[in-house]
Amino acid sequence: QVQLVESGGGLVQAGGSLRLSCAASGSTFSFVVMGWYRQDLEKQREFVAAMYINGITKYADSVEGRFTISRDNAKNTVSLQMDSLKPEDTAVYYCKAIVDPSRAYWGQGTQVTVSS
Repeated sequence: QVQLVESGGGLVQAGGSLRLSCAASGSTFSFVVMGWYRQDLEKQREFVAAMYINGITKYADSVEGRFTISRDNAKNTVSLQMDSLKPEDTAVYYCKAIVDPSRAYWGQGTQVTVSS
């Protein structure tokens, strides 16, 4: 059974930094994509960043230049370095790992709160 465990959320002032980490376990297949989504109250879950197994990265426009995604394929971990945080970045951040379109897995989420 595949499990994703996030860590690193917390409370930070605007302009500060946080680093999220996600460790995946239980898969015998490589994760083609590992990434992050976020969801704030009364909003839909939205894409934040993703990194393909070949190193290609994608970012939401709202975080481009402030967030940096990285992953360790050998360890099945993905991290999100978040700098210059804004109050609007406040959300529950979810890790997602995809083997193929029929096998996508989510973590339980970690809260990030940015105070103004």
